[in-house]
Amino acid sequence: MLPQWLIEKKRDGLALTADEIRWFVDGFAAGSIPDYQMAAFAMAVYFRGMTGEETAALTRAMLESGDRLDTSSIPRPKVDKHSTGGIGDKISLPLAPMVAACGVAVPMISGRGLGITGGTLDKLESIPGYRTNLSTAEFLGVVRDCGCSIIGQTDRLAPADRKLYALRDVTGTVPSIPLITASIMSKKLAEGLDGLVLDVKCGRGAFMQTREQARALAESLVRTGTAMGIRVTALLTAMDDPLGRTAGNALEIGETIDVLRGGGPADVVELTVSLGAEMLALAGLARDAASARHRCQEALASGRALDVFRDMVRRHGGDVQAVDKPERLPVSACRHELRAPAAGVVVGVDAGCVGRACLVLGAGRTKTTDAVDPGAGVSGLVQRGERVEAGQPLCVLHAARESQLDEAQALLQDAFAIGASAEAVPSVLERLGESDQ
Repeated sequence: MLPQWLIEKKRDGLALTADEIRWFVDGFAAGSIPDYQMAAFAMAVYFRGMTGEETAALTRAMLESGDRLDTSSIPRPKVDKHSTGGIGDKISLPLAPMVAACGVAVPMISGRGLGITGGTLDKLESIPGYRTNLSTAEFLGVVRDCGCSIIGQTDRLAPADRKLYALRDVTGTVPSIPLITASIMSKKLAEGLDGLVLDVKCGRGAFMQTREQARALAESLVRTGTAMGIRVTALLTAMDDPLGRTAGNALEIGETIDVLRGGGPADVVELTVSLGAEMLALAGLARDAASARHRCQEALASGRALDVFRDMVRRHGGDVQAVDKPERLPVSACRHELRAPAAGVVVGVDAGCVGRACLVLGAGRTKTTDAVDPGAGVSGLVQRGERVEAGQPLCVLHAARESQLDEAQALLQDAFAIGASAEAVPSVLERLGESDQ
């Protein structure tokens, strides 16, 4: 068997066998199949797709390319959440400690920025000293003692996905349902979970632009997870507008701390509570949806979620004082206010434009080896439905260099639609679960 034979087979729209997929994934993980051949394979999958059987085989091969966590020492029910990515999507950061404060263990393995969307690890690493590369023993110890831990993939957890994840980011193959499904589920199945809640985003700032595409991805994820023995639910959520008022690593940490203090933007709080309620339900720790939401809201209002977040940061080696004094977080050297050209109501903010602006400001990557500027991004974003006056700031840009501000400003010129009125859009558009498959 030669790699190019399988690339050609998929290129021509033929289904691969489970053995062929495993052979290709094992070769890529071992290094005998180079990046350029995997990139060609990923592009063939992007254009030709995969059957449900192929997607499950790819997921299993990527899962079994490494180890699985033994979470038997953790007595709490173990439930995680995964988002398909969006602009300003910092939900994992308040969600994990909030749910942990309610009695659920959250062993969360997250990723870095992908395309124009920010990465949870990049955000956490903007806290000085925070380590995302804990050993497996350290990770499990933090989850057991603190209730939650957020790290990156270790060398032995789905290593094939770890390599492919970075490659997809720079080869235009991110928005592929089989590749997304295998990537997400191989990592999550390796965590030793009892349940998984998925936040599948759709809109201008998401990989899935339409609700139909998002539903197809959610169905693929739920079907694959259920077939492999894990309880899964998925929420379809809106991503035409950015989440919250910030996009960028340290800026989103600051907003996270606001939420954990019982404040923060209403849309961020609402989605955090909605996803948290789903996690409590899968864990069997709430009698109904209303009580689950109440427990999540109480964890935020009481400060218990903030205490868990502070403890997690400490155990990861992070500067705990940055949690209590967010002004200690990194700040970029240059700032610029983008002002409203006219008075009116904000009809919408194009999340895709904001994401691309964050990329040129330095908050994301254009190649896998790029470093991110932890202080870069956009803050003070106006939100749909708010009234603005001519000359009022629509947002503030943060970057290391003035030239980056100029480029981002050009990208944002048409991002803010101002009119007479705005239609409200709910955060959660739809829910899918095991019974929907």
